[in-house]
Amino acid sequence: MSDEAAGAAYRIEDLAHLSGATVRTIRAYQDRGLLPRPERRGRANVYADTHLARLRQIADLLDRGYTLASIKELLEAWDTGRGLGGVLGLVAEVDGPWTDEEAARISRAELDARFGGSPDDAAVAEAVELGVLERIPGDDDTFLVPSPQELGVAVELHAAGVPLSAISGHLRELRVQVEHIADRFLEFTTEHVFARYLGEHPPTDAEAAEAASLVRRLRPLAQQTVDAELARAMRLFAHRHLREQLGAGQPRERADKARSVEIPAETMRAVANLVGPSQVAAFVTAAAEREVQARALDHLAANHAKRGMIDQSP
Repeated sequence: MSDEAAGAAYRIEDLAHLSGATVRTIRAYQDRGLLPRPERRGRANVYADTHLARLRQIADLLDRGYTLASIKELLEAWDTGRGLGGVLGLVAEVDGPWTDEEAARISRAELDARFGGSPDDAAVAEAVELGVLERIPGDDDTFLVPSPQELGVAVELHAAGVPLSAISGHLRELRVQVEHIADRFLEFTTEHVFARYLGEHPPTDAEAAEAASLVRRLRPLAQQTVDAELARAMRLFAHRHLREQLGAGQPRERADKARSVEIPAETMRAVANLVGPSQVAAFVTAAAEREVQARALDHLAANHAKRGMIDQSP
């Protein structure tokens, strides 16, 4: 029901219908101090537009991941005049797009054509599961493509001969690694940049606006860093793989092949006099092996002694 002079007025059932909350939820919000008590008119409780606006604020903050406890603090700040504008601006900045790429639509017929013309329902289902494609309610023949670039990469790899199952497997593996990079970057920036804005109480409007500005400035840095490091790694490993492949057909020197070593004539005569000419090679080999083993034993003993000194130090 409504009253033009006093503004809109709602029964609790009307408020629940307009806000999308249940009657039970509205009463729970009142008990927790999230929603003001209604005005008492005679024997009826009457709610106003302010109650409807507050319920929509709560629903929006819940959708953004806030807990009811933190929402209560934010609303208390609003009620005491500190405002929610800065905080909501910061939330909007974080929730905003992290890429300039725009989503596109693609028909099933076009999708099949780009991947060779043969329908593959299993591959489409896997692409939907991975989020490369999104189904559009009420339209079974059209898909939303959140990242046309990512789909384009899959098209090029498939055209080069990579099976769709291998492309999907690679994407799953890559996504785990990229999500780890994103998580580490956020931990890093939170610790060194945003920690001063985080505390027991919501930031002021000025602090939230400053944090939102930093988000805008830092947002492209993660991608720029990954791009630069990926280019460096690709160059390094591409050269390494190329050298390995080019050398794959060439005969490699066997590790156990006998090699000639120059030994002074005087040493050879001394060894021959000691063990006989026929045993010179065996003697030199045994002596070299004993020397290698002796040096290995000396190294192990030295390391053990060093660890003992460390353990005994105060």
